[in-house]
Amino acid sequence: MEMEGRVVLVTGAKGGLGAFVTERFLAGGATVIGTSRSITQSDFTNPRFTAMAVDFSDATAVQAMVDQMISRFGKIDVLAHIMGGFAAGAIGETDERTWTQMLDLNLISAFHALRAVIPPMRQAQYGRIVAVGSLAATEPHAGLGAYVVSKTALTTLVQTVALENADANITANVVLPGTMDTPANRASMPTADFSKWLKPDDVARLILTLAEENSGLITGTLVPIQAR
Repeated sequence: MEMEGRVVLVTGAKGGLGAFVTERFLAGGATVIGTSRSITQSDFTNPRFTAMAVDFSDATAVQAMVDQMISRFGKIDVLAHIMGGFAAGAIGETDERTWTQMLDLNLISAFHALRAVIPPMRQAQYGRIVAVGSLAATEPHAGLGAYVVSKTALTTLVQTVALENADANITANVVLPGTMDTPANRASMPTADFSKWLKPDDVARLILTLAEENSGLITGTLVPIQAR
């Protein structure tokens, strides 16, 4: 029960990875506030789980959600920012909607979440922030421009947060998974060898480790993880 007594905000808690992350934190004893646009209380049965439906592209809605968390639970110890999206396509063929969508899902949403949780974490002089990037976003990839640009910007954003908040005992790190074995990935790549893909629960265990109190000396890092 390494997370007992901790209050954890999980974005994208209903997704292919987010569900595993939520269950890992609950198993560790945490109180978990799980968010996505469509999440409901019935999605998880643990009594320490609270569902909050939020559109993270709406800064006002995100701030209201965090204010509600503080009012109810008194603090936010951990932000596990799992939500994101994927779209392929060459830059010359990427339409405005896809470009904006990738920025909204992978960057702007993180900015809104970070801006809302940092002040209460600084006040408490404690915080653990873990965001999910992508192993593909460590260098440019042809045909993945909007996705790679948005995920690369996310890593810079989180590393900046790490630098700005080290004085307040707040850590911020980015996990960089390879291709994960999720329903969405199976649907988009049905001919792939799923046995070579990363299991979501392995990523969830890494996120939990980085969110623990004894990981306080690890901050500003990009942590790759891929299947063997």
